Amino acid sequence: MAAGKHVYPDKLYYRIGEVSRITGVKPHVLRYWEQEFKLRPEKFGGTQRRYRREDLETILTIKKLLYEEKFTIRGAKKRLLELSRRRRGQLEMDFLEEGYKEVLREVRKELKEIKEALD
Repeated sequence: MAAGKHVYPDKLYYRIGEVSRITGVKPHVLRYWEQEFKLRPEKFGGTQRRYRREDLETILTIKKLLYEEKFTIRGAKKRLLELSRRRRGQLEMDFLEEGYKEVLREVRKELKEIKEALD
């Protein structure tokens, strides 16, 4: 869901002010997006939000959809769901492909053993 290549400080968590500076999205907008999108930063000490790197990527994607591509909130939600499904599908395909590669390695090994036995 990356909205482009961005460089972030190398940290596990970011406060809302840091996220605002990095993404260019005001804190009150970030809080609103938490209500509208599947954006759930951890709450530390009950109120302090802690965003992860994945949250930054999601925020940048939402920003691109709303501000650059002019999606509505509803349209952006739908698009994010599509992107999520596509990414999940790609991960499943990668996993299956790796499984097939392992099966092919085993078949090659067995064929090689059969060939050696016949020689």
